[in-house]
Amino acid sequence: MIEENRNIKVIISGGGTGGHIFPAISIAQAIQKTHPQCEFLFIGAKDKMEMEKIPAAGFPIKGLWISGFQRKLSLKNLLFPFKLISSLCQSQRIIKKFKPDVVVGVGGFASGPTLYMANRQGIPALIQEQNSYPGITNKLLANKAKTICVAYPNMERFFSAKKIIETGNPVRKHIIQIDGKKVTALKHFGLSSDKKTILIIGGSLGSKSINQAVFSNFDLWIKADFQLIWQTGITGIVEAEKQIESQGIHHIRAHKFINEMDLAYAAADLVISRAGAIAISELSATAKASIFVPLPSAAEDHQTKNAKSLADKNAAILIPDNEVTEKLFRVCKALLENETELIALSENIKQFAKPNADIEIANEVLKLIQ
Repeated sequence: MIEENRNIKVIISGGGTGGHIFPAISIAQAIQKTHPQCEFLFIGAKDKMEMEKIPAAGFPIKGLWISGFQRKLSLKNLLFPFKLISSLCQSQRIIKKFKPDVVVGVGGFASGPTLYMANRQGIPALIQEQNSYPGITNKLLANKAKTICVAYPNMERFFSAKKIIETGNPVRKHIIQIDGKKVTALKHFGLSSDKKTILIIGGSLGSKSINQAVFSNFDLWIKADFQLIWQTGITGIVEAEKQIESQGIHHIRAHKFINEMDLAYAAADLVISRAGAIAISELSATAKASIFVPLPSAAEDHQTKNAKSLADKNAAILIPDNEVTEKLFRVCKALLENETELIALSENIKQFAKPNADIEIANEVLKLIQ
């Protein structure tokens, strides 16, 4: 057990997407809560969203010149060796100067060089893997880590069983606190309490194919006896607002990005989402009946594997991306007309919830500090 007043230092590395960044923030906040005498430094990739989101959460961050290796032929790959060498050298300098007691990798480009150099300097490391199919960075780093916290069972296919602890994914606590907020939520979005509500969240940037599924059948969505909170992302907002304004629609509310996600979840009777690990964890924690449309370009098709693990247990509906335009409206309508099935999906997805994952991971991080 660490002495209560001992000052400890933790580096948390990774990012690239909200699916890596928000768990990293949750882990840091849980460590802070468990052991207040703690100093943090985040390491991310320059020009990625962590360089904005981490400081906004109150933590310092250093950026590495690193990006992924493109799977298709690309001139960008010519820079990859130089970026990797630069990031390894920079990571080494940061680690030597900061002198962390432990390093945490959450996946993403920056975690590779950071954990590799930490291992070379004898600093214990923990990996947090969000998905049912690990990303390439975490697979490569697995032998460098002392502990691997995972969200899904049967991960010994990829990692040493001795290192695995099934904690679930950390989620932002304020987002899953939705009890008693439905009336406020509907009022916030300007919607009726007499109609069922669908929430569409295609990731922080929106989903082109889910947006197109709505645009292609817009007449049906307009005439439907349910209402829509629609996070279009930057690519869909102009067209959505144009369609809504031209037809004077009040039961479809389009947003480029939704900041008040607790209210969005509270308002929703049904959620349509990509199948990123954190989205699934939040929907499990809020017990929302869900339709998942996995992003087909996700590494190793991990989103399909994530969604299938729930769909196989009747805890969600899975619609492949190439079938979403044809099926989405029809499946939504059928579900909203079947209260028994909505309740079943809600009850079943709730079984996947692990609301204390952040504290469990924080405890595992602290265990590694001698």
